[in-house]
Amino acid sequence: MRKPNLAVLGATGVVGSRILSILEENKVEYNEIKFLASSKSAGKKIMFNGVEHTVVEATPEAFEGVNIVLASAGGSTSLKLASEAKKRGCVYIDNSSAFRMEKDVPLVIAGVNDDDLKKHNGIIANPNCSTSQLMLVLKPLNDKYKIKRLLVSTYQAVSGAGLAAINELKENVEAFNKGEEFENKNFKKPIAYNVIPQIDVFCDNGYTKEEMKVTNETRKILHLDESIPISCTAVRVPVFVGHSEAVEIEFEENVDVNEVRKILSNTYGVEVVDDIDNYVYPTPRDCEGKDPVYVGRIRKSIGFKNGITLFCVADNLRIGAALNTVRLAQKVIEMGLY
Repeated sequence: MRKPNLAVLGATGVVGSRILSILEENKVEYNEIKFLASSKSAGKKIMFNGVEHTVVEATPEAFEGVNIVLASAGGSTSLKLASEAKKRGCVYIDNSSAFRMEKDVPLVIAGVNDDDLKKHNGIIANPNCSTSQLMLVLKPLNDKYKIKRLLVSTYQAVSGAGLAAINELKENVEAFNKGEEFENKNFKKPIAYNVIPQIDVFCDNGYTKEEMKVTNETRKILHLDESIPISCTAVRVPVFVGHSEAVEIEFEENVDVNEVRKILSNTYGVEVVDDIDNYVYPTPRDCEGKDPVYVGRIRKSIGFKNGITLFCVADNLRIGAALNTVRLAQKVIEMGLY
């Protein structure tokens, strides 16, 4: 198997830095690697695998000779550069929302719908962070019981909104504790000691763009019929890292709680943490810096006849962004799709 030439786009950002660390952790083999960013970051130095590299400005010419691009530089940047990378023979793995719902672009979670990678036409989309962790949980359950209805409530960390949002939480808490006035900029309401039932802008139907991402991306990844109802409420919470989700699923088939625990315990990328007698269940603090999606509070739904209710958490900067990007690159390499 030939080793690819890699490029990390957005290498100096929050997610980009985690892509680098995960590439190192996973010992991803490559021939050459380059680190791309905006003109503001060009010239910065990055240590990677014990070697110092210089960050290069992300211009169309920078993709010459590159086989696979791991991109985390925002939707507007991807809209400008993905076609340029594709034109030069690159497989562009995009972590933004720019191409997720395009019909000819596969939207993939590694270990969930890998076969969709074969349909790529130069661009592969990495799903939204809150969708990503959910898919690893839902896929094996849908395979077994067939989803009939899905209700999701997400409780999302501020890191999902970037470094400025992380800093705003820190500064807002500090100001609140001192009794000082604080002007929130990244969120519509103060985030310190608060929860905000809005992530992204509102759509015409009253749902937010984030909520519709979960709905539409879930349907696309799991190949669910349009007739299956899916609804999401997305909430921002004062947590730095780790998205939490309360999930209620109604199935076509009769469902057994113990069997669900067994299925999820044997599922790739999932770890069951569920012993309520001893107050064992997952929290965001448990997942930071770790790869699995942690699942607990698994119980028979009293709202649906053939239903299960559960709670899952994951490090949104890893499985929701950087980790899946790297895993997708590994799958592309393994499957010889570049």
